[in-house]
This record gives sequence, C-alpha cells and structure tokens, in this order.
Amino acid sequence: MTLDRRSFLNRSAAAGAGLALAGSAAVPAAAQPAGGTGGRPGRKRYAFTVMGTTDLHGHVFNWDYVTDDEYDDADHNDVGLAKIATLVEQVREEKGRANTLLIDAGDTIQGTPLAYYFARIDPIDAPGGPVHPMAAAMNAVGYDAAALGNHEFNYGIPLLRAFEKQCDFPLLGANAVDATTTRPAFPPYYMTKLRPPQGPPVKLAVLGLTNPGIAIWDKPHVQGELDFPGLEEQAARWVPRLRSMGADVVLVSAHSGADGTSSYGDLLPHTENAAALVAEQVPGIDAVLVGHAHTEIEEQVVENKRTGEGVVLSEPLCWGQRLTLFDFELEFSRGRWEVVTVGSRILDSRTAEEDSRVADLLSGQHEKVVEYVNTVIGTSTEELRADEAPYKDTPILDFINRVQTDTVSAALAGTDHAELPLLSQASPFARSAVIPQGEVTIREMSGLYPFDNTLGAKLLTGAQLRDYLEYSAEYYVQTAPGDDIDPDGLTNAEGRPDYNYDALSGVTYTIDIAQPAGSRITDLTHDDQPVADDAQFVLAVNNYRSSGGGNFPHIAEAEEVWANSEEIRNTIVEWVEEHGAIDPADFYTETWRLTRDGEPVF
Repeated sequence: MTLDRRSFLNRSAAAGAGLALAGSAAVPAAAQPAGGTGGRPGRKRYAFTVMGTTDLHGHVFNWDYVTDDEYDDADHNDVGLAKIATLVEQVREEKGRANTLLIDAGDTIQGTPLAYYFARIDPIDAPGGPVHPMAAAMNAVGYDAAALGNHEFNYGIPLLRAFEKQCDFPLLGANAVDATTTRPAFPPYYMTKLRPPQGPPVKLAVLGLTNPGIAIWDKPHVQGELDFPGLEEQAARWVPRLRSMGADVVLVSAHSGADGTSSYGDLLPHTENAAALVAEQVPGIDAVLVGHAHTEIEEQVVENKRTGEGVVLSEPLCWGQRLTLFDFELEFSRGRWEVVTVGSRILDSRTAEEDSRVADLLSGQHEKVVEYVNTVIGTSTEELRADEAPYKDTPILDFINRVQTDTVSAALAGTDHAELPLLSQASPFARSAVIPQGEVTIREMSGLYPFDNTLGAKLLTGAQLRDYLEYSAEYYVQTAPGDDIDPDGLTNAEGRPDYNYDALSGVTYTIDIAQPAGSRITDLTHDDQPVADDAQFVLAVNNYRSSGGGNFPHIAEAEEVWANSEEIRNTIVEWVEEHGAIDPADFYTETWRLTRDGEPVF
C-alpha cells in the first residue's frame, strides 16, 4: 500500500482525528515511478528509496553457531547481513545508487557467538584489537546511519565507543544523553542531500532514538554516565529542529516497538515500545523504521493527532531475515520539496544468495569462531534437555544453579555472609537447549545461556523470598483440579516470557497452579524446616534480574554482597573445564514441583 498524503488528509478531515491502521501489501517499485499518480502535471517530481534493517544481533552469515549448521527454523527463514547485502545491491541497481539510503534501527553487536567472541575473547577495544565483524560488514554494505539498540550497551560503554570508531557511519541516539549535562552523548541525527535530476537537492534527516529500558537492563554500565529520556519527549525536541534546518523529509529510526507497551513486568521510566506513539504525537515525521520487538510489520499507517497526516511505520524481521523499503515520491511546489506519497514494503532474504564480498571479508573471523565454539570443554554422563524446564524441575536448570552456587560460595568464603544459606535462580531461556551425553563443547553452553548476563549475590529475607517466588509463579495459567493439562498452554500467563520465570535451588517448595496468582507457593522449606519471615538468605542472581528486569519484588533494592563482570556463560564453561564432567547425580534433586490442591501435576 502506498500512502497518498493529499488523499489521506482529505479522508482524515472527513472522518475526524484518530488512529489509522493500514494492512500490509507489497507494492512493486515499478508501480511508483517518479511522476506517479500523486503528482501534478508540469511539477518537478523525484522518487527515492530508504532501505532499513534492525536487530541484526551479530548475524552476518546464514549460520547457527549453536547447532554448527546452516540456520533453519520452522518457516525455513534465512538470516544474516551477507544475504541482506545482495538485496541492497539489487535495490541500488534498480533505483540508482544515488537515489537510495540504507539505515538500521539497532541491536547490532550482541546476540551470536560471532559477536561475543569479538567483545570478550578477542575484544575490539583491546590495544591492537580487531575490527568488529559487524562494523566490517556494515561498512562493506554501505550503511548511512544506524540507531543505537539497548544491546549495544551490554559490554559496556568503552567497547561501544570502540565499535563506533570502527563504523563508517554514525550511531544515532537522540535520547542517549550525558547524565550530568543532559547533552546527547551520541549524534542525535544524520542529515544528507539527495540530488534529483531537476530542482534543488532534497534534504533528508534521520533521527535516531533508542530504548529507555537501557537504564534498567544495563544499569551497571550506564548508571551515572548516561540517561535515557522518553522517545516521544526527545522526538518532540529534535524533529522541529530538523525541519527548521531545512529537512524536506524526516525519518525516525527507533529501537522501540510499535505496540505502546513495555516488557512484561518491567517498571521502565518511559514507554518501551513507543514508535507508534512518536508518530502519533510528534508532527513532522514522514516514516518510522521500527526495531526492538523482533516482529514483522510490512506497513502500518499512524495518523498524527495534531496534523492529521499519515506516518508510515515498518519493521523488518530480525537477524537479517527481511529488508524494509520505504518508497518516497516528492513534488517540488512553492519553492520546496513536498512528500506526495510514501509506502513501505519488505524483501525476504530467503530470495537472495549471500553476497560474496561480505562473506569473503568475514570468512576468517567466522572460521575462528566456529573453531572456538566447537572447543571440547568436558563431558556429560547423560543428555540434559531444557524442553520441559519451564514446568518441571530438571537437571539442566539445576546445573546452572550449581555453577552459580559454587561461584558465589567461593567468592563469599571468609566474609560475614559466608554462613548464610545460599540460593540460586535460573530461567529456562531456551527450550531448545541440549547438553549431549559424551563430549560437551562451548556451543552447547551458548545454547544453554544465550544472554550475556553476569552474576551477583543479594540478601533477601524469608518473607521477601516468598514474595519473589509468588511473583515468579504468576508465569503459570491457573488450572483447576481435573482439567486436562496441556504443557504448551500451561506457561507464559499474560504473555510472560520464559526468561521472566525463575526456578530456585537451595529451598524446596511447591507451586499450586489451581490457586490464584499470589497464593500459590506452599511448603516453602530450607533444610526441612519452614522458612521464617525473618530468615536471611543470599541469592545468586543474574544482573538483569538484579537490576530490576522483570520487576521481581525486592531484588533490585536488596543489599548486594558480591558481583563480578564475567558472563555467566563463561563461568559455566570454566566450571566444566575445571570439573571435567557434568554428572546430574552430583547436583540434581527435585526441589520444586507443580501441584493442584496438593496433587502433583506431573
């Protein structure tokens, strides 16, 4: 679908103000030539295309480093910037290179072992460090600008600054501001000139906005250094400036979803998924490249409440699976360029081969990482699987908790907290995770713990512990005794993701899913004794949860007694290397179970 600005305004005036949503429909570029139906006879017209990606998350190749094979999913999608590069070149050949731009909406340097390797194993910010593969690939493809994503901050500001220096394009973040001066810590916008065959240049501005959740999710890295005001607030500040600077076209590249919500449970200072709110509330925006939500929006038209104009939103699927195209048609009228039509469509990377230039450029780094993740670190006496971990106490989560307990116990030895009972939390991050019987490699640990969380330890009372477990148990759908049990429908109540459910070791308890949320934890004991409200415990906990991620009660404000900066995944690898073998007999006991009125569910 192509939005005709004039007809949209006419419809809007007739229908009154409100939110307009349009279904998606791919429009061939040939249907929108310069001088198309939106123009007036005799007027100068110009058509150009802005291409967009988002949430690449370290994917250059169509490769799964965990399975050590080509990427595949249930829909047989392909991934990777090497395939996107081929689509980009096709569009440039069709439109003319001078009539195209390429932008990104963030989350670039975290998400695969390829990205992790050059952040932690062979870091780009070390003296004489390598060029990050994502910088090299994006430079080769020819990006014009990219917004910052929240995961850009996972490895700390120094590494992000090193990445920024390696990029031939700016990293934009109008709402990533210095905590002291409140001035932008990164370029707020990118402005360029397109040169039509006739008429003056077209000034195009791209405003970059990132996610306010960074303040919570990466609190250890950014607290006291950076603040993250709301997207609507900062867009309202910068869009008028861009227009006053002569911008004929204003795009927003927003690392923020479009549905107006925030992550389940997270008490963010501002709306997390605010892209549509920005379009609705801030006049002067022509289109928004949406990111962060890992969903596909081919085209959504939002009506600005103040002007009645339609704003086109599009989000390509993550990991390089899709490429968004914003097709613009402008007309020169009354001494300025005016947007007449704008539409968005999406190209699928399954239709493209990998660009050999990009693949060859990064092949050495790719092979190095493949060798790294296939490093044998020990053995396992049996196969451990995570497919049932969301609703059964399984050895694979107990294994994570064993590693975390050993690590914190060693760190607290000789301190005032060494004698307190030590508990640990683990979440079923990936139901597909498997530790095979026999040889175990680093790639299995990458599948088991895909996030780059670090480990800490905090103090909780018995009463706080019960609140914590009650909140975690809201993950389950209330199910009456006698009702059929469908494991697939038992979890993710109210949309709560798996990573916001915690299984605890060090205490025993049952979760009665027949009861309403808030009244489900029964038989909570430690050393076979009921947990007293005033008892004290140390909880080994990842930094996401510790900083408030998921909004679990008490934990963010609890006293921290220890923390380190090493990723939990690497801590697990080192544990296996030290112990040689993973044997569930050494650590697995069933300490929690689901019940209904006292009867076990499984």
